[in-house]
Amino acid sequence: MTTRTSPPATHGLLGPAPARCLALCLVSTASTGAGLLLPAALGRTLDLLLAQAPATRWVLCCAALVLLIALLDAAETVLGATLDARTTAWLRRRLARHVLAVGPRATARFGPGDLVARLVGNAAQAGTAPTARAALLAALAGPVGAVVALGLISPWLAAVFLAGAPVLALLLRAFARDTRECVTRYQEVQGRIAQALSEAVGGHRTIRAAGTEDRETARILRPLPELSEAGHRMWRVQGRASGQSVAVAPLLQLGVVAVAGVLLARHRVTVGEVLAASRYAVLATGVGVLVGQLGGLARARAAAGRLDEVHAEPAVAHGERRLPPGPGRLELRGVIARRGARAVLDGVDLVVPGGTTLAVVGRSGAGKSLLAAVAGRLAEPDAGEVLLDGVPLRELTHDELRRSIGYAFERPALLGGTVEEEIGLALPSPSPARVRAAARTAHADDFVRRLPDGYDTLVDDAPRSGGESQRLGLARAFAHGGRLLVLDDALSSLDTVTEARIAEALVSGGAGGTRLLVAHRAATAARADAVAWLDGGRVRAVGPHEELWRSAEYRAVFGGRAEGADASDGGLS
Repeated sequence: MTTRTSPPATHGLLGPAPARCLALCLVSTASTGAGLLLPAALGRTLDLLLAQAPATRWVLCCAALVLLIALLDAAETVLGATLDARTTAWLRRRLARHVLAVGPRATARFGPGDLVARLVGNAAQAGTAPTARAALLAALAGPVGAVVALGLISPWLAAVFLAGAPVLALLLRAFARDTRECVTRYQEVQGRIAQALSEAVGGHRTIRAAGTEDRETARILRPLPELSEAGHRMWRVQGRASGQSVAVAPLLQLGVVAVAGVLLARHRVTVGEVLAASRYAVLATGVGVLVGQLGGLARARAAAGRLDEVHAEPAVAHGERRLPPGPGRLELRGVIARRGARAVLDGVDLVVPGGTTLAVVGRSGAGKSLLAAVAGRLAEPDAGEVLLDGVPLRELTHDELRRSIGYAFERPALLGGTVEEEIGLALPSPSPARVRAAARTAHADDFVRRLPDGYDTLVDDAPRSGGESQRLGLARAFAHGGRLLVLDDALSSLDTVTEARIAEALVSGGAGGTRLLVAHRAATAARADAVAWLDGGRVRAVGPHEELWRSAEYRAVFGGRAEGADASDGGLS
């Protein structure tokens, strides 16, 4: 079950520090206000000097305003930088948590490379939104305050400016719309390049073995012309807006100054007021500042929109129940799971008695790994339900679910801690004794002790084969414990002897609980208590391996390999 309630839009939030954002708005507005007072103070000072009247107080007032503007600008810079950093960090944590809560569906929809691009680049751009809003508010307060100041000097001056203001407003509106469109396109193409690079990095061995480095480089960089076009369009939009504003703004300024000159000739205003009016005309037509602030806000909003797309993907919802005492009986009832339009699992009914080992076998594409994922709620069925000791998994709390079900995978993710930390990853307080016991069950203890620092060796510094990595993953699953242990092809890289020993430990209960084992080798299936044979997304048969082995089609699942001959007598020879 998933929740369909989407979180609030990122660009509609104040972020993690509303108080800091409010402080930035106040500082920016105060700086703009001081800037609006300065022309009036300069004009008054000039009038006093021309009249040869005492002007010391007004000179000091002008100096104080200049100093105040400098201090407020410095405070605005510091507040803006820290707010950007805090908001970006908050957005990244929020997005990372949501991606992990959504699970594999997030990667399937967006791709790992595009998710990284959103988490790194787009989050940084979206993190500037609160600062951009504060700056835009201050940038808007400047022209509005300047028009008011012109009206206070003379209503005619404000009327002259307001006559041309609609033209400027239309220019800014068109700029904001066009900028948003081309920035969104630019960021989308960046995500495609990042996704292609991620795929190439993941398949670097295949690329190198095939000698197709040049072809892959060309594939990764194929969207570059689109990126270039989107980037050039951004510059063209900004250049056009700046050019148009440069053509309109000086005309308005000249109009204001000309009318002020006429009013001066008629003794309606003073020389100082003409000086103030000329400065207010410049502030009122400060379209260049507005263009820059609108462009920054458009980039932030476009990036926030890409984050919102990820947040719109619903996270997995959990219930409030806990498991009753029980042996770990697993039951799948009418499970249907689709990938695209295809039903990979189609009406699967399966029961695994508590404390037993069930091997799941089938040809490639039969749905084995998806069944393993559904069994532990790493994937959601489209229909049907999965129960553990009679309780539907969707009704369990998150902690109860993850505490009760352990996993081991074909390629375990080792996340960079020490070997001991990696084995005890799922435990709230792993004990060394439990970690070492799990390593011995997984036959990993011997090679771990040979590492430079034993269990304290960082996994990044631990030379190991694919089979040794798989044994560490198995040790992690054994240390986790729980009622159900799901092994999704977790023995595939082991040598035959080690696989046989671990399979024997699973069957004998050395790993504890109920075991669901995706198997590709007949000898592994032979050691399980029972085998579920998947064919075309359905359970074709369930029974002991030696009974199923009588079917030629079942034997064909294992490809007629030599080990299959041994499996004819139970696979234990």
